[in-house]
Amino acid sequence: MGSAERIWAQVMRHIHIWRSSGLRLIDSIYWPAVQMVMWGFMTQYLLPQASFVAQAAGVLLSGLLLWEVVVRGNLSLSIAFLEEIWSRNLGHLFVSPIRSWEMATGIIVAALLRTLLGLVPVSLMAWAFFGYSIYSLGLPLIAFFAILQMFSWSIGLAMSGLVMRVGQSAESFAWAAVFILMPVSGVYYPISILPQWLQVIAHALPTAYVFEGMRAIMAEQIVHWDLLGFAFGLSVVYLVVGFQVFQWFFRLSRRAGTLLGQGE
Repeated sequence: MGSAERIWAQVMRHIHIWRSSGLRLIDSIYWPAVQMVMWGFMTQYLLPQASFVAQAAGVLLSGLLLWEVVVRGNLSLSIAFLEEIWSRNLGHLFVSPIRSWEMATGIIVAALLRTLLGLVPVSLMAWAFFGYSIYSLGLPLIAFFAILQMFSWSIGLAMSGLVMRVGQSAESFAWAAVFILMPVSGVYYPISILPQWLQVIAHALPTAYVFEGMRAIMAEQIVHWDLLGFAFGLSVVYLVVGFQVFQWFFRLSRRAGTLLGQGE
């Protein structure tokens, strides 16, 4: 029960920060909204000219919105962790009874809430502006969201651990790490067009299976549950690894005595 209370206290801390300054949440809506409007108009332009877009209207918007699940999940977790560094609160947290895994769990929950607060309004905007609802994907959408969120958390935890160990000089990695995976995730195109060696990398990432699955539903009305199950398993493995990397960096930081010196 003590762990649950400490995790919830960590989550409530971030909720109170958001309530005290709504501007902190604007970027969670602003950038996805800008991207959605841009790709929405691009879809409108391509609709009468590209047969694939015509057959699967909304495929570009779906790719965008699902990719934003990865981006927002990673950034929301990284921001939740960096808030502790920016406010010089990291040392105070770890002289309290909270454990490192409880803190990691707390920022994961905070990241999930922040992601939902950002992407749900943007998905409704896509329906209002362009007449496309990503919820038309049905039950597989829940699987897509869960797979992509867990994968984004694994990256966020690993990068947060790196920042904890190395310091704020590594902060840029927390923002940029996820984008290097976009070309091999098949967000807007099939994995089959990649060179063979890149396809090998793509098939080791759960994101590739999600976006291939999304296109299969929209173009062929087929749900590849077997591939989604494999992607879910991959995400669980990555999340466990991300947790372990975070814990490892925490132990290194504690031994080096750098936890109390973190902050601006």
